Amino acid sequence: MSKIIKDIKKNNSEVIRIEISEFEGKNLIHIRIWYKSKEIDQNTGEYILKPSQKGISLDVSKFDDLKEGIEALGNCIADINSGKETL
Repeated sequence: MSKIIKDIKKNNSEVIRIEISEFEGKNLIHIRIWYKSKEIDQNTGEYILKPSQKGISLDVSKFDDLKEGIEALGNCIADINSGKETL
């Protein structure tokens, strides 16, 4: 069983999906690219999304490290946007 946390549109045929699931007794965070398959959902009439091999899975115990990295990324982007830093 998994729970979708957020879908971020990457382009017209792909989304970056953030979800949490349980596998072999461990809770995992998944950040993975999903793509539109050629199959259509008979109920909604929309293309069915399928997971690609592009992505990562982390044990939930690594969430604080991931969050810290995202916050540092946000600070770096803010500095770049304000002209304080360049790459």
